[in-house]
Amino acid sequence: MANDPQKIRFAPNGAIYVAPASESLVVPTDLGTTGTPPTGYKALGYVDEGGVTLTPAIETQPVNAWQSATPVLYNVTSASFSVKATLQETNEVTTELFWGAEWVEVMSTDPTPVGTGVFKLDLSSTPDLKELSLVVDWNQNAIRNRVVIPRAMISDRGAIQLSRTENGKFELTIEALDSAGKLGYVLTNDDIVAAVTP
Repeated sequence: MANDPQKIRFAPNGAIYVAPASESLVVPTDLGTTGTPPTGYKALGYVDEGGVTLTPAIETQPVNAWQSATPVLYNVTSASFSVKATLQETNEVTTELFWGAEWVEVMSTDPTPVGTGVFKLDLSSTPDLKELSLVVDWNQNAIRNRVVIPRAMISDRGAIQLSRTENGKFELTIEALDSAGKLGYVLTNDDIVAAVTP
């Protein structure tokens, strides 16, 4: 195959969408519409200029044999798929994901309590790890790609830097969980794969 610069890809546009993982959630199986969250999902907004890092990983263990100085095969010991991004928008969805809890309005102490307009997010000493479903879209012109992770959990959070000259950011690493023997799947309309003709 000859070198083809037209096959070099970038990801100048994209979006991340999340939803609570549940049996009733319909996980997308198509590329959807650019800029529109799949049904039941919410957009996480701007991501910093580093973009999104997708890391599929397989750990293996060599199987050695008496008759060979090199391994005769490798056995899979673990498989993982992680998504890492630094979110730039401060909104209800991004802050609840980052802090791992939900905002609740503080009620007045009047005989008939009313909302005060102040919201509280309790940081538990024994946090509940919630499952979520994740969709990552990216495109270069008409070439569109989508990663779908039906079940996932946040495995790591970065520090928030409060600064006069730089906006607040929420760094998250999300790890795929097993979903009927799969970590997730990738969809594309790129012509890198030959179309099947019936």
